[in-house]
Amino acid sequence: MTDVLPTVPSTEPAHPTVVIALDVGGTGIKSALVRPDGSTHHSERHPTGADRGPAEVVETILAVAEGLAGRARADGLAPVAVGIAVPGVVDQAAGVAVWSANLGFRDVPLRDLVTERLGLPSALGHDVRVGGIAEARLGAGRGDRYVLFVAIGTGIAAALTIDGTAFVGAHGAAGELGHIVVRPDGPTCGCGQIGCLEAVASAAAVGRRYTALAGSASTGDRVSAAEVVRRAAGGEELAGRIWQETVDALADGLLIAQALYDPAVVVVGGGLAEAGDDLLVPLRTALRARLTFHREPRLVPAALGDEAGCLGAALLALDTIGDLETGSADHIP
Repeated sequence: MTDVLPTVPSTEPAHPTVVIALDVGGTGIKSALVRPDGSTHHSERHPTGADRGPAEVVETILAVAEGLAGRARADGLAPVAVGIAVPGVVDQAAGVAVWSANLGFRDVPLRDLVTERLGLPSALGHDVRVGGIAEARLGAGRGDRYVLFVAIGTGIAAALTIDGTAFVGAHGAAGELGHIVVRPDGPTCGCGQIGCLEAVASAAAVGRRYTALAGSASTGDRVSAAEVVRRAAGGEELAGRIWQETVDALADGLLIAQALYDPAVVVVGGGLAEAGDDLLVPLRTALRARLTFHREPRLVPAALGDEAGCLGAALLALDTIGDLETGSADHIP
């Protein structure tokens, strides 16, 4: 693992190079021009407009990427590649967004569409995996070989990186930590299984459970996970109980992850991680109490915030260029 992004050749050697990076979410698109050293030259945000349908979302992605290419050239920079991160199931090797509920994607060959539109080599990755790459190389996991990035937000997912490269799995579905069963008698998950970690301990699940037990659902008032944390810290019994149940479920999930992956460090990101020490301190205690033969990982907050997706997409694109040059494009990690 290197401390900086790999340098890449440019078709316009007189100009500094940048990578066009997009992190596409169900609501918004974070986009940037990223230099080879990992710094951001320019960033933008655009609405995804998922309600308009998948074809329109694809066109928005292409237009944003094209606009950033024009911005780079206007600033005297040479765009050399495009990296895109999307949620859902991603076939990274084929560059296909296989399935995404938030975007309505079904087998969208997004990498090839971008390359055709912009004439630049492109890479497509899973949003959490590219975030894990960024945290491992540039963020809280920097300096460690084995890093597990866990994103806890509306859902829960993870990315295992080794020497800064994310493990994808045989079908592009590695890291679905949110869908391990931790409470067999728990609520039904959106995937159809009973008691998944995501159905118990995601930010959405915390708010949903509190709202139901507090009787707020009958009045139409939805309490957020952040508010539950605030009320728990203030001593409210119901909020405190729900928060402890959440921490316990997350500790059970991390124990399984530690047994499977044995990372040196677990980087916790996503919306729920904004609880800071209110999450990490009891989570460390709960995980430590569950460990037997396992080596205890360092549990640290993510360092890059919502920039991780764009930075990781840029890293993936630069890796792709390197693979193309060495003739190993069919084995992009």
